Amino acid sequence: MTSSQPLPRGLTSLIPDARAQATPGERAASQLLHLREATVPVPVLAAAAELIAPQLKSEDPATREAAAAVHARLLAAIDGAAPGR
Repeated sequence: MTSSQPLPRGLTSLIPDARAQATPGERAASQLLHLREATVPVPVLAAAAELIAPQLKSEDPATREAAAAVHARLLAAIDGAAPGR
């Protein structure tokens, strides 16, 4: 719940309402947890790989590790794409 939203009052304050309290990012993360497969054009994958590439040289080891894993998966998806996609 953001600070701009009023706090629930009365009986409604006792009823949990996770949807109303979740931020857009939390809802997106929850939805992405269930995602197993997606169809994305190869140019989008290539752009994503380019955007994440600078993080491969990050000073933070955790960032480097995560970027390397994501970058490798993007490149594998590009390499495994059917011709003409």
